[in-house]
Amino acid sequence: MKIIFMGTPDYAEHILKKIIETDGMDVVAVYTQPDKHVGRKKVLTPSVVKTLAQENSIEVYQPNRLRDEDTVTELLNVECDYVVVAAYGQILPLAILQHAPCINLHASILPQYRGASPIQQTLLNGDFKTGVTAMLMDVGLDTGDIIKIKEIEVDETEMVESLFDRLTDVAVELTIDVLENFSTYTSQKQDDSKATHCAKISKQDGEVEFINAKTLYNKYRAFTPWPAVYLNSGLKLTEIELVEKTSKNEIGKILHVDKNSVVVGCEEGSVKIFRVQPQSKKEMDIISYINGKRLNIADTLS
Repeated sequence: MKIIFMGTPDYAEHILKKIIETDGMDVVAVYTQPDKHVGRKKVLTPSVVKTLAQENSIEVYQPNRLRDEDTVTELLNVECDYVVVAAYGQILPLAILQHAPCINLHASILPQYRGASPIQQTLLNGDFKTGVTAMLMDVGLDTGDIIKIKEIEVDETEMVESLFDRLTDVAVELTIDVLENFSTYTSQKQDDSKATHCAKISKQDGEVEFINAKTLYNKYRAFTPWPAVYLNSGLKLTEIELVEKTSKNEIGKILHVDKNSVVVGCEEGSVKIFRVQPQSKKEMDIISYINGKRLNIADTLS
């Protein structure tokens, strides 16, 4: 079968790699986002999907706008059986959706968490299960008919990088399953009344307060390493754990200090902090930080 693949980040790269390795599947074109300037030196860097495609001598297209007439015409001239889309970053116009079945791999149990940050949203909400949905794309944002869902459990301490890796593995296997058995599946419409949405993560989302310990901890799980969780002062909380969720405390009050951690009270609950990073400084252990600030039990961490 001939496949046009669309994707940009690591999640998409793993799926593309599996398709390339699978007998009977021929990737005839890859669409990915334009190269970006990365780092302080602003080095123009291709996506990992582009690099993988070039290593396998696959034609790569990087349109700024997939909807442009010339881009659409160019794609329609590429013969294919399926279009596979995984975290591409652009909306597909109707003409492309009608070119061949367009299969999207979305990292949530749709219609829950349509949008740009389903993995982070799973952790922010403290969900105990998530999954990957293979769906037939339509003109909406993650609104297409569901082909198949594969669910996994989520531990209450799991971090975003771990969950990302596990969902990537699920998406890889689900992609091959759906492509090989497409004719045997009957797609089902989504229940729009149950739909929820999640937006793209911004740097500002990482700012936290010592209000609710569970909320703070879930933000730490979802936003480490980026955008990280940090106080209004700019102090990043780089390693923490949830102590309990019910006690009532003064906001930010240091409740306990031991040899390698500090317990800080929230308005509701408390967290244990092991490592921090002051603004514009290197990461350090919390004991070194409070000693430098001359803070102790009953003082406020800020």
